[in-house]
Amino acid sequence: MPRTWLEHIEEGLIAFLLAAMTVVTFAQVVARYVFNYSFVWALELTMFFFGALIFLGISYGVRVGAHIGVDALVRILPARVAHAMTIASTLLCILYAAIVVYGAWVYVDKIYTIGILAQDLPVPQWVPRVVLPLGYILLLWRLGEVLWNLLKGGHASLLGDEVADAMKYRSDDSKGDAA
Repeated sequence: MPRTWLEHIEEGLIAFLLAAMTVVTFAQVVARYVFNYSFVWALELTMFFFGALIFLGISYGVRVGAHIGVDALVRILPARVAHAMTIASTLLCILYAAIVVYGAWVYVDKIYTIGILAQDLPVPQWVPRVVLPLGYILLLWRLGEVLWNLLKGGHASLLGDEVADAMKYRSDDSKGDAA
Protein backbone atom coordinates (compact mmCIF):
# COMPACT_ATOMS: atom_id res chain seq x y z
CA MET A 1 0.00 0.00 0.00
CA PRO A 2 1.53 3.37 -0.98
CA ARG A 3 2.40 5.75 1.79
CA THR A 4 0.47 9.01 2.05
CA TRP A 5 1.88 12.51 2.30
CA LEU A 6 0.96 12.51 5.99
CA GLU A 7 3.09 9.41 6.58
CA HIS A 8 6.05 11.03 4.80
CA ILE A 9 5.73 14.17 6.92
CA GLU A 10 5.34 12.10 10.09
CA GLU A 11 8.44 10.01 9.37
CA GLY A 12 10.42 13.06 8.27
CA LEU A 13 9.59 14.95 11.46
CA ILE A 14 10.49 11.97 13.62
CA ALA A 15 13.82 11.55 11.79
CA PHE A 16 14.53 15.30 12.04
CA LEU A 17 13.77 15.39 15.77
CA LEU A 18 15.99 12.39 16.45
CA ALA A 19 18.84 13.87 14.41
CA ALA A 20 18.43 17.34 15.95
CA MET A 21 18.48 15.91 19.47
CA THR A 22 21.64 14.01 18.66
CA VAL A 23 23.39 17.03 17.12
CA VAL A 24 22.45 19.41 19.95
CA THR A 25 23.49 16.90 22.62
CA PHE A 26 26.76 16.10 20.83
CA ALA A 27 27.54 19.81 20.40
CA GLN A 28 26.82 20.41 24.09
CA VAL A 29 29.14 17.57 25.16
CA VAL A 30 31.95 18.76 22.88
CA ALA A 31 31.51 22.37 24.01
CA ARG A 32 31.51 21.41 27.67
CA TYR A 33 34.37 18.90 27.75
CA VAL A 34 36.62 20.24 24.99
CA PHE A 35 36.10 24.01 25.20
CA ASN A 36 34.89 24.28 28.81
CA TYR A 37 31.83 26.13 27.52
CA SER A 38 28.17 25.32 27.88
CA PHE A 39 25.15 26.23 25.79
CA VAL A 40 22.57 27.34 28.34
CA TRP A 41 19.67 26.51 26.04
CA ALA A 42 20.80 23.03 24.90
CA LEU A 43 19.05 20.99 27.59
CA GLU A 44 15.75 22.83 27.18
CA LEU A 45 15.85 22.52 23.38
CA THR A 46 16.64 18.81 23.65
CA MET A 47 13.73 18.36 26.06
CA PHE A 48 11.39 20.13 23.64
CA PHE A 49 12.58 17.93 20.78
CA PHE A 50 12.22 14.81 22.91
CA GLY A 51 8.68 15.77 23.93
CA ALA A 52 7.76 16.33 20.30
CA LEU A 53 9.33 13.00 19.38
CA ILE A 54 7.20 11.23 21.99
CA PHE A 55 3.92 12.83 20.98
CA LEU A 56 4.49 12.28 17.27
CA GLY A 57 5.82 8.79 17.94
CA ILE A 58 2.60 7.69 19.63
CA SER A 59 0.64 7.86 16.39
CA TYR A 60 3.55 6.42 14.42
CA GLY A 61 3.56 3.45 16.79
CA VAL A 62 -0.13 2.83 16.08
CA ARG A 63 0.47 3.04 12.33
CA VAL A 64 3.29 0.50 12.29
CA GLY A 65 1.88 -1.69 15.08
CA ALA A 66 4.80 -1.10 17.43
CA HIS A 67 2.97 -0.59 20.72
CA ILE A 68 3.27 -3.40 23.20
CA GLY A 69 0.53 -4.72 25.43
CA VAL A 70 -0.94 -7.79 27.02
CA ASP A 71 -3.12 -9.63 24.53
CA ALA A 72 -3.07 -13.13 26.02
CA LEU A 73 -6.82 -13.09 26.71
CA VAL A 74 -7.74 -11.78 23.26
CA ARG A 75 -5.65 -14.48 21.57
CA ILE A 76 -7.57 -17.32 23.23
CA LEU A 77 -11.02 -15.89 22.46
CA PRO A 78 -13.06 -16.90 19.42
CA ALA A 79 -12.33 -14.69 16.40
CA ARG A 80 -15.66 -12.82 16.48
CA VAL A 81 -15.36 -12.03 20.19
CA ALA A 82 -11.73 -10.96 19.77
CA HIS A 83 -12.78 -8.72 16.86
CA ALA A 84 -15.53 -7.13 18.98
CA MET A 85 -13.09 -6.59 21.85
CA THR A 86 -10.62 -4.96 19.49
CA ILE A 87 -13.34 -2.58 18.28
CA ALA A 88 -14.31 -1.79 21.88
CA SER A 89 -10.70 -1.16 22.90
CA THR A 90 -10.17 1.06 19.85
CA LEU A 91 -13.26 3.08 20.78
CA LEU A 92 -11.92 3.46 24.33
CA CYS A 93 -8.57 4.60 22.94
CA ILE A 94 -10.36 7.15 20.76
CA LEU A 95 -12.30 8.42 23.78
CA TYR A 96 -9.08 8.72 25.80
CA ALA A 97 -7.26 10.52 22.97
CA ALA A 98 -10.18 12.93 22.52
CA ILE A 99 -10.13 13.77 26.24
CA VAL A 100 -6.38 14.39 26.07
CA VAL A 101 -6.77 16.58 22.95
CA TYR A 102 -9.31 18.72 24.79
CA GLY A 103 -7.20 18.94 27.95
CA ALA A 104 -4.03 19.68 26.00
CA TRP A 105 -5.79 22.38 24.00
CA VAL A 106 -7.02 24.05 27.23
CA TYR A 107 -3.49 23.78 28.68
CA VAL A 108 -1.80 25.31 25.62
CA ASP A 109 -4.44 28.04 25.41
CA LYS A 110 -3.84 29.00 29.05
CA ILE A 111 -0.08 29.15 28.51
CA TYR A 112 -0.68 31.29 25.41
CA THR A 113 -3.09 33.59 27.26
CA ILE A 114 -0.77 34.05 30.24
CA GLY A 115 2.23 34.56 27.95
CA ILE A 116 4.71 32.28 29.70
CA LEU A 117 8.13 32.19 28.05
CA ALA A 118 10.56 29.30 27.90
CA GLN A 119 13.21 29.32 30.59
CA ASP A 120 16.35 29.40 28.42
CA LEU A 121 15.07 29.98 24.88
CA PRO A 122 13.47 33.18 23.60
CA VAL A 123 10.20 31.50 22.60
CA PRO A 124 6.76 31.43 24.20
CA GLN A 125 6.06 28.17 26.06
CA TRP A 126 2.96 27.47 23.98
CA VAL A 127 5.07 26.96 20.84
CA PRO A 128 6.81 23.75 21.95
CA ARG A 129 3.73 22.66 23.93
CA VAL A 130 1.42 22.78 20.91
CA VAL A 131 2.78 19.34 20.00
CA LEU A 132 0.58 17.90 22.79
CA PRO A 133 -2.77 18.48 21.07
CA LEU A 134 -1.28 18.00 17.60
CA GLY A 135 0.25 14.66 18.53
CA TYR A 136 -3.03 13.41 19.97
CA ILE A 137 -5.00 14.72 16.97
CA LEU A 138 -2.67 12.64 14.81
CA LEU A 139 -3.26 9.71 17.18
CA LEU A 140 -7.02 10.18 16.76
CA TRP A 141 -6.51 10.01 13.00
CA ARG A 142 -4.53 6.77 13.29
CA LEU A 143 -7.05 5.22 15.68
CA GLY A 144 -9.80 6.25 13.28
CA GLU A 145 -8.00 4.38 10.51
CA VAL A 146 -7.75 1.29 12.73
CA LEU A 147 -11.45 1.53 13.64
CA TRP A 148 -12.46 2.01 10.01
CA ASN A 149 -10.49 -1.06 8.98
CA LEU A 150 -12.05 -3.09 11.79
CA LEU A 151 -15.58 -1.97 10.93
CA LYS A 152 -15.00 -2.96 7.30
CA GLY A 153 -14.24 -6.45 8.58
CA GLY A 154 -10.51 -6.23 8.12
CA HIS A 155 -7.86 -7.23 10.56
CA ALA A 156 -6.24 -4.45 12.52
CA SER A 157 -4.30 -4.51 15.72
CA LEU A 158 -3.37 -1.80 18.15
CA LEU A 159 -0.46 -3.87 19.41
CA GLY A 160 2.67 -5.22 17.85
CA ASP A 161 3.28 -8.95 17.81
CA GLU A 162 6.52 -9.33 19.75
CA VAL A 163 6.67 -13.10 19.28
CA ALA A 164 6.33 -12.85 15.50
CA ASP A 165 8.94 -10.07 15.42
CA ALA A 166 11.34 -12.09 17.55
CA MET A 167 10.88 -15.16 15.38
CA LYS A 168 11.41 -13.10 12.23
CA TYR A 169 14.62 -11.60 13.59
CA ARG A 170 15.71 -15.02 14.84
CA SER A 171 15.23 -16.50 11.39
CA ASP A 172 17.12 -13.52 9.88
CA ASP A 173 20.02 -14.21 12.25
CA SER A 174 19.98 -17.89 11.30
CA LYS A 175 20.29 -16.98 7.62
CA GLY A 176 23.27 -14.77 8.43
CA ASP A 177 24.97 -17.59 10.34
CA ALA A 178 24.57 -20.01 7.43
CA ALA A 179 26.25 -17.64 4.95
